[in-house]
Amino acid sequence: MEMRWFLSKIQDDFRGGKINLEKTQRLLEKLDIRCSYIHVKQIFKDNDRLKQGRITIEEFRAIYRIITHREEIIEIFNAYSENRKILLENNLVQFLTQEQYIAEMSKTIAFEIIQKYEPIEEVRKARQMSFEGFTRYMDSCECLLFKNECRKVYQDMTHPLNDYFISSSHNTYLVSDQLVGPSDLWGYVSALVKGCRCLEIDCWDGAQNEPVVYHGYTLTSKLLFKTVIQAIHKYAFMTSDYPVVLSLENHCSPAQQEIMADNLQTTFGESLLSDMLADFPDTLPSPEALKFKVLVKNKKIGTLKETHDRKGSDKRGDNQDKETGVKKLPGVMLFKKKKTRKLKIALALSDLVIYTKAEKFKSFQHSRLYQQFNENNSIGETQARKLSKLRVHEFIFHTRKFITRIYPKATRADSSNFNPQEFWNIGCQMVALNFQTPGLPMDLQNGKFLDNGGSGYILKPHFLRESESYFNPSDIKESMPITLTIRLISGIQLPLTHSSSNKGDTLVIIEVFGVPNDQMKQQTRVIKKNAFSPRWNETFTFIIHVPELALIRFVVESQSLIAGNEFLGQYTLPLLCMNKGYRRVPLFSRMGESLEPASLFVYVWYVR
Repeated sequence: MEMRWFLSKIQDDFRGGKINLEKTQRLLEKLDIRCSYIHVKQIFKDNDRLKQGRITIEEFRAIYRIITHREEIIEIFNAYSENRKILLENNLVQFLTQEQYIAEMSKTIAFEIIQKYEPIEEVRKARQMSFEGFTRYMDSCECLLFKNECRKVYQDMTHPLNDYFISSSHNTYLVSDQLVGPSDLWGYVSALVKGCRCLEIDCWDGAQNEPVVYHGYTLTSKLLFKTVIQAIHKYAFMTSDYPVVLSLENHCSPAQQEIMADNLQTTFGESLLSDMLADFPDTLPSPEALKFKVLVKNKKIGTLKETHDRKGSDKRGDNQDKETGVKKLPGVMLFKKKKTRKLKIALALSDLVIYTKAEKFKSFQHSRLYQQFNENNSIGETQARKLSKLRVHEFIFHTRKFITRIYPKATRADSSNFNPQEFWNIGCQMVALNFQTPGLPMDLQNGKFLDNGGSGYILKPHFLRESESYFNPSDIKESMPITLTIRLISGIQLPLTHSSSNKGDTLVIIEVFGVPNDQMKQQTRVIKKNAFSPRWNETFTFIIHVPELALIRFVVESQSLIAGNEFLGQYTLPLLCMNKGYRRVPLFSRMGESLEPASLFVYVWYVR
């Protein structure tokens, strides 16, 4: 039956005789088989017996079976098939219940899967599944490791902003290093497309009274401020409906700040939040209440009530001294000490700052006594790391009340990143990374914010929100640990190194990131000379004490004893977004691009 179906699908393509590599690839795609050209090329070469660059129908069938009839899938199919040829509807229900942990399983779900994935019409009509249908189902998005429920916004979005982790970038305008690299609009566009919700804009006075964006006192190129915010306006809500915060690193004169204010109002119009929301006069609004809104984060003069009372008045030429808050009168000089740099704030820009007022961090005690609900702090990674070690309880108390942004230290001229996990562990909302720099920190960032529909807002765990909690990431007193078991079964068409053969020596590392006690890694043995279908069949167990903060990262490497192991691909996701059962782990490149169909095949089980 399968053979008859198979020949009916391909015989027309062989009417003219043998087919070449390109036609082989197209025919596999026509049969809904996803395959990497470089692997197909090698398998084609191995099966082209006459070495003429053309194959017969029998040789094509051999290639097809090598790619689709994976031993590990045959074993699972045979375990549930009564005759090793067909899965009855009841068999499929049994498999989905026992192995895939599908809650509220019914024959209707099994029937829908058969209708969607079974390619042989007579089998489909009999409400059965052949191996051809089963392998297509196992290779589908329904069997991915990442839970479908986490692909949409499912968390409560009505908490105040300070209750969320917020996807944040640092020096968003740079696309390489901090000293001589280009500034590029693509930095903003790509960050927004990745779900970033807090963008940094470094503003300086420019020629022709046009503020510019660049990394001051360096040779990085310049962008016009108005061009930057026009690009942000275009892409702001493409990936997420939730608010975008523009973190202004403002070095402009009052005159050019007024132009910035005018640009912001003209470009964003009603989307720009320029007054308190009626329901939130003295608390931070929720992401839900701020949907499709743009917030300006900058220094501010005076109170929100004063801003509200000035609404609609002409503020041009009106600026105040940031340090004293005294209104500058024309022709009147304020005397000030030497070497004290004071930034004058244009009232027009100041009045666009509502719930995200930038306030210098002095101490936790000062914040407890004087900091207002709408004031946010930015703390450098070095100071933040020191405080997290010396005053962890005070730090967590602080992040419960106030939005806290952590940014990379100035010496990271190469735009490298720190590990964001240590600051998520203490509830910091905006952990700002250089999005342009690939590597482990950005893998963790991208993995964490896959959750909650990729909206860029993730509700912090209750122990980082509730005032009665005494959580300390370095000293877990009470926990309900999860025992996570991962059986790493095999690799599927793994990416290749620079050599053209698919005979790489491959291994997989599984890492846990979370509170210090949960951090660990385990790795498989090396499978020699097989990147196409390596089989490990190794089981790893992890005990995770704080699953709410844990990320799991799969890394595939090619062993090289001389040059050191070569990175082939990775995938990172939150532990609580993992499906149980037989699952496929898609792989991504160092730059974050999909390497489909390259993936790992695993069996996952966890219990609390």
